Amino acid sequence: MNEIHASSQKAEPFSAAKAVAAGVDFAELQVGRLGLFWNEYRPEDAACRIWHWRDGQAHCLTPAGFSVRSRVYEYGGGAFCLTDDGVVFVNEADQQLYRQSLQGGTPEVLTSSGCRYGDLQFANGQVLAVEENRDRHRLVAVDLNDGGRHLLAEGADFYAAPTLSPDSQRLAWIEWSRPNQPWTATRLMVAERQSNGGFASPRCVAGEDIQESLQQPRFDDSGRLTCLSDRGGYWQPWVESFDGLSPLPSVAADHGPAPWQLGGCTWLPLTDNSYLASWTEGGFGRLGLCGDTRDDFTGEYSRFRHLALDEQFIYCIAASPISSAAVIAIDRDNRQVKVLAGGIAPLPAEQISVPQTLRYPSGRGEAHGFFYPAMSGDAKPPLVVFIHGGPTSACYPILDPRIQYWAQRGFAVADLNYRGSSGYGRAYRQALHLSWGDVDVEDACAVVAHLAERGLIDGDQAFIRGGSAGGYTTLCALAFHNVFRAGASLYGVSDPVALGRATHKFEGDYLDWLIGDPVQDADRYAARTPLLHASNINVPVIFFQGELDAVVVSQQTRDMVTALQDNGILVEAHYYADERHGFRKAGNQAHALEQEWLFYRRVIELGNNA
Repeated sequence: MNEIHASSQKAEPFSAAKAVAAGVDFAELQVGRLGLFWNEYRPEDAACRIWHWRDGQAHCLTPAGFSVRSRVYEYGGGAFCLTDDGVVFVNEADQQLYRQSLQGGTPEVLTSSGCRYGDLQFANGQVLAVEENRDRHRLVAVDLNDGGRHLLAEGADFYAAPTLSPDSQRLAWIEWSRPNQPWTATRLMVAERQSNGGFASPRCVAGEDIQESLQQPRFDDSGRLTCLSDRGGYWQPWVESFDGLSPLPSVAADHGPAPWQLGGCTWLPLTDNSYLASWTEGGFGRLGLCGDTRDDFTGEYSRFRHLALDEQFIYCIAASPISSAAVIAIDRDNRQVKVLAGGIAPLPAEQISVPQTLRYPSGRGEAHGFFYPAMSGDAKPPLVVFIHGGPTSACYPILDPRIQYWAQRGFAVADLNYRGSSGYGRAYRQALHLSWGDVDVEDACAVVAHLAERGLIDGDQAFIRGGSAGGYTTLCALAFHNVFRAGASLYGVSDPVALGRATHKFEGDYLDWLIGDPVQDADRYAARTPLLHASNINVPVIFFQGELDAVVVSQQTRDMVTALQDNGILVEAHYYADERHGFRKAGNQAHALEQEWLFYRRVIELGNNA
């Protein structure tokens, strides 16, 4: 026994560097006659590269010096598309389009416009794309041979998801206008091909007469236009009809996330009202071939993204509570799963903290999330409450190395889908309307009492952390409630009014929806601005901020740090000169994670010695 104990003591811990290194991720899976392709992000160099799978092998297409990433609307998406003989992609450094054959060689620049591109689709020798020029957005077609650009649509504030019908005679897309966001109110548009090869003036198919969020338009195999709409309470599949749109058979659940990024694909229409889709039930993802009947392909996974299929396989990016993100192929006949890339757990299965569903009362409603028990330490461990960004985003019950980092160090974790998160229907998502800094904070505080009452945590040792909008919720919780011992704000909002003045167009009106008009509702803003109530914060806070952040500028963090220091509060701040909104470089991610843990440990030790 002594020898075993000594050996276990020498075991290398699950370090912050290991947690970050395990954060390999995938996006934009696509399949065509040339094979299967995906975009792969690796933390060690923060680059995104296209990989090609064919004949049982994968190899990287993207040469050194290139990274495949769009920054349209700052959050990007849809950074590459398949062509007849290769790919076209957005190069991260200059945001221009490049053409690359599968034979190798240096990619050939296709555009030199000074604009940014995203949501790429290939059709008839052209690349359809969202083009961003400063604060102007439009849809364009770029000729593959000479890079010539042709205007497809302009006039709306934002565009997404250009798609061409199988016979090339109809062009469909999603657009929306300020002050709406893509998850509150959008329009589904269609333009008919003219004899001269151009398109006629577009008509609105849906979203003109009622407020609904439409996303992911697709033409099915017979040429009918379909899309996801939340007019029935959830993002569900609908198909065009004589009356506009009619629902396809589906479960009452969200079949897509909030479209923060372009290029998402969580459903694919087939024919005869059948489709491949993923949807969310109780926070857990499902996957199936649907229609008059439903053929379930979920298996052991709990989240599915970027769906594709051919005659033999269903392809997707999937993850589970005990396996990280992976590119998988599911045999449509026998349901056997083959992992093509990723899916390697950084810990043995028995050492992984597995998520438990959280559904608990909060205020006049209820909130959702996932609870991860501590893997060591006290029977009633300290708690870290994770607040996701967005705020209209979501967390998922999948293996997150960052959460495991805390669980390995004796912390329990509550990963929250507070009211306003996506994945639980439109009404739940809309609960944040004019209530940001209120209901989300209420949910963050209520989960501590909920878990403490059940004896799962030490309610006096609770910490809260969040990035971006999650940082705002964190700071509000510390300023307006006496629940947490300390908190961490990662590029978080401390002054909503200042954010509204400095932020980018995509979120330029978001605060009006979340809190109200900055002038007419000035009192509400003042009541929910952590910077103005910094004197109420009497617990330690640690900050992490990228100097290149264009969403939450670094001055926000500096102002909050100064205010707390002036009040004599224990404060730590770390600034990263080479990071934007959300850290991408492995060294910076690992440094932030470890410094946050050391900060909390210091707070606990100070409390024990008091």
